[in-house]
Amino acid sequence: MCQALPKEMWMDKRREDVLDAPYFHVVFTVPQELNPLIYSNQQLLYDTLYHSVSATINELTADTKHLGAKVGYICVLHTWGSEINYHPHIHAILLGGGLTAKNQWRDKGKEFFLPVKVLSKLFQGKYLDELKILWEENKLQFHGSSVKYLNHYAFKELLNTCYEKDWIPHCKKTFNGAQSVINYLGKYTHRIAISNHRIIRMDENTVTYYVKDYREKGKWKEFTISGVEFIRRFLMHVPPKRFVRIRHYGLLCTRSKTKHLALCRNLLGCKQYLSRLKDMETPQTGYQVKTYNVPVKRYCQTLDLRDSPELIAEYRKRHSQAEVWPEILAGIREVGILEMEIYILGTRLFMIVETPVDFDWDTAMARLNTLPRQQEWEEYMSILQQAAPGMSSAEKWIPMERMFHLYNT
Repeated sequence: MCQALPKEMWMDKRREDVLDAPYFHVVFTVPQELNPLIYSNQQLLYDTLYHSVSATINELTADTKHLGAKVGYICVLHTWGSEINYHPHIHAILLGGGLTAKNQWRDKGKEFFLPVKVLSKLFQGKYLDELKILWEENKLQFHGSSVKYLNHYAFKELLNTCYEKDWIPHCKKTFNGAQSVINYLGKYTHRIAISNHRIIRMDENTVTYYVKDYREKGKWKEFTISGVEFIRRFLMHVPPKRFVRIRHYGLLCTRSKTKHLALCRNLLGCKQYLSRLKDMETPQTGYQVKTYNVPVKRYCQTLDLRDSPELIAEYRKRHSQAEVWPEILAGIREVGILEMEIYILGTRLFMIVETPVDFDWDTAMARLNTLPRQQEWEEYMSILQQAAPGMSSAEKWIPMERMFHLYNT
């Protein structure tokens, strides 16, 4: 649930980046023999994954034998398999066409245009080449079962084993329509190692959850491990601090994205999908603050609601734009208040009032209490608030003392 809002807002923002063109989903994996070394060097070797994937895609798509154009794609790192085991891999959502050097659109239709064997060998070579350089420059750390790779011969044997394996990228079919791309992206960009609905039961010693058995065509099965092992596995997928999991490349690179996508839309004759939540204000995105042509001061006050979900819901409703009484808004403005905001956490309310610097609170509140429907409003709000009937707004709201600000030093 904690990822629901960020996921929806991220998906909505991506609407502006999507074209009516083919898209492909390519998964890049590495041999499991590399897992101990990657886990000991997460920041470095996760970055190496991104470098290798992007270098592979850029090189092949630029080649006129395959496409001969600059494409756009998004890469997302996942580190887990179905059993919450350690399995680092990259999901790439790849635009199936792009801009040539002469700024012409070029695509190969709905068939995946990069030969899988070439893709595999190039990705393998680029990843192992960078890994070798990191080892030679003593930039790697070695912990647990990866300590043996401090030895030159053991590390060379690891490389040989990885070169002998087939690194087969997995390509999924093209999407049908731009909206399908957006919905599909959300499945991968904000996913975590395991969601609540997969957990079947738990007791003092074990956790049982659903896993997908790919040996039986992806059939879901029950899987039980100890609680300690479950926690150990889950914690393996906490990314390094400030690590960026979602990265944009090519036509989707931030510096040139707007210009490139506008050109692509013109060439394709497709419309731009506009964000629906772009200007939406939330606790996560923050709230815009008005500016005034006069010096302003601020009052901060608090009040508690009655501890009842029904009464809290009613309080929220009565303060919504559609339900608040127009006489209340008019009265607030008439006494000279420039802005009033109320924030809520549980039953606790926090109100910010901004006024001109020459505003007198007591005089304004006394006048507000005489304006149309103000007393009626306060009587009704008292039912929802922890306040006695007959109390005015100024009597109910408790002033708060400022104890810190960014001092002008």
